[in-house]
Amino acid sequence: MDSSIILLILLGLLLAGGYAWYASLITRRNEVREAMGSIDVQLRKRFDLLPNIVALATKFMTHEKELLEGLTALRAKVGVPYSKDDPKAVAEHLEASKGLEQGMARFFAVAENYPELRSAETITRAQETFEEVEGNIAAARRFYNSAVTRLNNAVEIFPGSFIARIANVQPFPFYEVEDPAAREPVDVNKLMA
Repeated sequence: MDSSIILLILLGLLLAGGYAWYASLITRRNEVREAMGSIDVQLRKRFDLLPNIVALATKFMTHEKELLEGLTALRAKVGVPYSKDDPKAVAEHLEASKGLEQGMARFFAVAENYPELRSAETITRAQETFEEVEGNIAAARRFYNSAVTRLNNAVEIFPGSFIARIANVQPFPFYEVEDPAAREPVDVNKLMA
């Protein structure tokens, strides 16, 4: 074979391999976006559920006004639109979501001290629905972290790192529990203090 034909074949293989890697990076980035969209759907369910829970609880817990106002503020913070293409904006959105999750845990801990509230069928159903949504959010976050792992591995390992720079594909943040106290067992007595 002529050396120019061999060179063209090698160049063609190199270009095909580069394109395949590029397509793989874009596919993985889109999987991360899809996973973040799944989290957003579940967060929207929780976001829509909160006003109903707060309204029900307000009837029974007027003196816990600070907690309820805090939940409302956290809900507003989570509702702010953000760019799914910006890893920093995604990280800020996930942080706000974690704050809301912690606030709801405190809310239900406080609700345990109110027998009339606990026994109300409506609040019981609301709590069950909330717990179901939280389970769905946890599943969506696992899917998101899995997609982020695949993308970040492809972006950080050569030749993906080179191709990612050319394609402007960046690693995304994981959804992680950053507060060491969040990894500890929950002591309801401390939350009630």
